[in-house]
Amino acid sequence: MRRLSAVLLVAVAVAGCKKSEPPAAAPQAATAAAAAEPQGTTIKGKVLERLDAPPQYSYLKLSVGKEEMWAAVPITNLEKGKEVTVVNAMPMANFESKALNRKFDTVFFGTLEGAAPPPGDAAKAGATMDPSPANMAAQHANVGKGAAEVGNVKVDKATGADARTVAEVYAQKAQLKDKPVTIRGKVVKYNAGIMGKNWLHVRDGSGKADKDNDLTVTSQDVAKVGDVVVVKGAVRIDKDFGAGYAYPVIVEDAKLSK
Repeated sequence: MRRLSAVLLVAVAVAGCKKSEPPAAAPQAATAAAAAEPQGTTIKGKVLERLDAPPQYSYLKLSVGKEEMWAAVPITNLEKGKEVTVVNAMPMANFESKALNRKFDTVFFGTLEGAAPPPGDAAKAGATMDPSPANMAAQHANVGKGAAEVGNVKVDKATGADARTVAEVYAQKAQLKDKPVTIRGKVVKYNAGIMGKNWLHVRDGSGKADKDNDLTVTSQDVAKVGDVVVVKGAVRIDKDFGAGYAYPVIVEDAKLSK
């Protein structure tokens, strides 16, 4: 702890003298900075390990001073031992990569300094490949908003002991925290491949507009706007994805069926 405090003091001193070149940040320092305001940090380190989750991300285990940390960047072929600089890095705590079937205590989403745009299929992902603070904010603002116009939605409630309507999930969110639910709803909005997940909004005709009629869901499964799907996932409340965006209620890691 004393050693870490000393590192933080040095980092603050350097930042005060050289504002044009942010210092390399230990994981704890970067997390604290990101918590203070939704801005990215710069991380410099040596690649110890690389795990690819195509077509979007490469996860890099970095040696940063005497610390080790993970960063996720657009897909790259960097080799072990390379010195890298990750810019606009934003921390995500308890992040689970379904593609890797692995959960990270903390992973920093950023971009490699001076990196060329990713080739092939990865490039087709467009803005979803850019995990900069501004783009993360735009992505969450986009997925957080409901559909602009979907007309009348009326879907029969799912069956089973854990079946709920969209409005019931909101009303019972405290009791349903971390518990499984089953919801039948119409997909009214869909965003693929944001932070390794597909994001959809479902409505079933219950609830009131701009209050409790629209539920955000994350999944590895694919859907399209207009599909009526059965969602089976876990209810999370007060979920904060960073960049200043939090969800009072969301269903995560859902399985979709028709």
